[in-house]
Amino acid sequence: MPIQLYNTTAQALIFDMDGTMVDNMMAHHRAWQRKLRSLGLEMSLEEVREKIHGVNEEILLRLFGDRFDDAERRYHAQDKEAEYRRVFESELQLLDGLPKLLEDSREADIPMGIGTAAPKENVDFVLDKLELRDWFGTVKHAGDVTKGKPNPEIYQLVAEGLGLPVQECVIFEDSPTGAEAAHNAGSPVVVITTTHTPEEFTHLPNVLQFIGDFRDLQYQLG
Repeated sequence: MPIQLYNTTAQALIFDMDGTMVDNMMAHHRAWQRKLRSLGLEMSLEEVREKIHGVNEEILLRLFGDRFDDAERRYHAQDKEAEYRRVFESELQLLDGLPKLLEDSREADIPMGIGTAAPKENVDFVLDKLELRDWFGTVKHAGDVTKGKPNPEIYQLVAEGLGLPVQECVIFEDSPTGAEAAHNAGSPVVVITTTHTPEEFTHLPNVLQFIGDFRDLQYQLG
């Protein structure tokens, strides 16, 4: 059964995770700020919000060049994520309105997947703590791709796992980088404004709607 969203028909739903399913980006920003400070790089939370997106190892390579070898980058990436999980555990919950969308979609047999730049440990943290693992037909994370967003690889892999063309999937995202990945995949995107303002997406023609949380989402099944 298809789902109608803002005059667009979709056969499946694909969700980014951080900032989209859970409002955890400030916890990530704080963890990144502390990690970068420990490495000698001072950044404000606003600078972190604007500049730190994507796969952790790629971020570290971009910021520090060849200062760290591959093993050191992996260590610092994992250390930052462990700090994030410690900080966020007591706050972990789905965005308002998302449980209803998931329940409605599962009842209507609409395939659902997750495509996130988060590492496997963070995906397990969210799905297992919230008991969501059985809700999604395909889950792909940073370890499954060779190129991070805005490259569309992550969403192409999720759609392939769901057995559908990615162009027939609506993607839910919170960041311009993620929305650009959806655009590069040829998919429409609904933007959740947990971390960015609508003005930051004006260059992207694939945005169907901006919502504060999933209570604002207009959809019809069938």
